[in-house]
Amino acid sequence: MFPSIQNDLAIRCQGLRKRYKSRSGHVDAVNGLDLDVHRGECFGLLGPNGAGKTTTIEIFEGLLDATSGEVEVLGMRWGQNDDTLRQQLGISLQETRFPEKLSVYETLVLFRSFYRQGKNPAEVMDAVGLAEKAKAWVGKLSGGQRQRLAVACALVGNPELLFLDEPTTGLDPQSRRQLWEIIRDLGEQGRTILITTHYMDEAERLCGRVAVVDRGKVIAMGSPAELIASLGGEHVVEFAVSNGATLAPAELENLPAVREARNESSGIALTVTEPHIAIPALLKELQARGLNLVRLTTRHASLEDVFVHLTGRHLRDDEVSSS
Repeated sequence: MFPSIQNDLAIRCQGLRKRYKSRSGHVDAVNGLDLDVHRGECFGLLGPNGAGKTTTIEIFEGLLDATSGEVEVLGMRWGQNDDTLRQQLGISLQETRFPEKLSVYETLVLFRSFYRQGKNPAEVMDAVGLAEKAKAWVGKLSGGQRQRLAVACALVGNPELLFLDEPTTGLDPQSRRQLWEIIRDLGEQGRTILITTHYMDEAERLCGRVAVVDRGKVIAMGSPAELIASLGGEHVVEFAVSNGATLAPAELENLPAVREARNESSGIALTVTEPHIAIPALLKELQARGLNLVRLTTRHASLEDVFVHLTGRHLRDDEVSSS
């Protein structure tokens, strides 16, 4: 067992494991996960579908029991401080079903009644941009409005710690941006937020630190900038040569300013430190080999590139294989 939680930590877990029985024996949805979340930060659990993010957050929320490991939330433990914890947590599940014949305001009044102390429902509606929908039935809301209502229900108890599980999955781009603004505002208020997502751009925009989770384990942790810097280059050059031509990525890693080369479905990607040096060297190399360039683009490196570097897979590859 680890010592009592440090004052600056909202969540601390060590060796967290959740095992399920299966026909072949067992499956470890969470497999020895270690994690610290500081008070006042927006922290992201980042990884593909099936990585163990939702299982982990549901253990933190007290919805699931861990098979083994140690967990403290706000300095307390489930099984010992359940009622106190429930009063201090706000939870937005991956999918929330509301009574469709209640209005938005009635739904928030209902959720506010679950807490001894909390916020005025009208104030929360205004904060999430639902004031004009106060009298609308929940069944008439759009997908984005329902997601904002889910966040509002998590906020109405004025929680010390807020859990948001895949809050923007399935939303259109405009609704995603609206929800991002709400989450940013909450972070600027100093609220502690733990968010799970498989959207790399979402983690980069919202989170001060992220833990990259794969197959039930944390494989990297730090700020998005730190993780991207670990690649050794801040830019990615993606290119393709004419059909039928072959080029091994390893043959390009000795080019100036190139730190890594890898195959992609549509060509080759180079992680580089200085595009203005790497690109001329690449063009010269292709010319020397008699290869015709058919496409070349440049972009800033992202957390997606970090995941590929660590696992050899894209997030979307995992989503396709699990569908």
